[in-house]
Amino acid sequence: MDRLIFTAASGMTAAMNRQRVIASNMSNSQTTGFRAETLQSTPMTLDGPQLEVRAMNQTQVKGADMKAGTIIQTGNGLDVALQGDTMLAVQTADGNEGYTRRGDLAISATGLLQNGDGLPVLGQGGPITVPVGAKITLSEDGSVMASDPSKPSEPPTEVDRLKLVNYAGTRIEKDLTGIFRVPNGGILPVDDTAKVAVGALEGSNVKPTEVMVEMVEAQRSFDMRTKLIATARELDEGGARLMQISPS
Repeated sequence: MDRLIFTAASGMTAAMNRQRVIASNMSNSQTTGFRAETLQSTPMTLDGPQLEVRAMNQTQVKGADMKAGTIIQTGNGLDVALQGDTMLAVQTADGNEGYTRRGDLAISATGLLQNGDGLPVLGQGGPITVPVGAKITLSEDGSVMASDPSKPSEPPTEVDRLKLVNYAGTRIEKDLTGIFRVPNGGILPVDDTAKVAVGALEGSNVKPTEVMVEMVEAQRSFDMRTKLIATARELDEGGARLMQISPS
């Protein structure tokens, strides 16, 4: 009897993890450049003294669905949509280098170029800082150009260049903040051929209708295992009552 309960409880844990991932994807269906998280389910057998007596289901976030999202034209000169397998390098909260597809850039009061998550955007030599009050434009190759609004006849000068990298062929992991990293502190090299679409953003690759179907399936799976445990309890109680019947 305990095998049935153990297996059902293991399945309930897996269903709960699946629902957490689904909820995260659903809540980020409108987040710029978001990549849907994927879950991996692995059967695990616990060895007994003589036989493999238990089996459980282990689930964990495998990674992310790297399919491209829909490109949305915004007309904002600081918005960039990354192409192909390109990612934008940013400085994470712990001071390390991370990567994102989020290209809704803005300039802080101190002239620091940031993305929509408030993370400093990295250039060829570190976080990019632009002259305060300057007019900033971006080029297709990621060049950050600054011009003086009071001198419209002067050509813009290049301040820095976005650090654009290509993750193809390299294993990257997504952390809890949604930033991608190379395991063990690795760094992706600059891709000089990478291009961006200026004045556009890439939307989330989450499809709400598909996520809703997954959510319903996960809830049904959880409910089914709950009923299995209830049935096991009834069988166990019935057996106990039979044991209590005294012979006449």
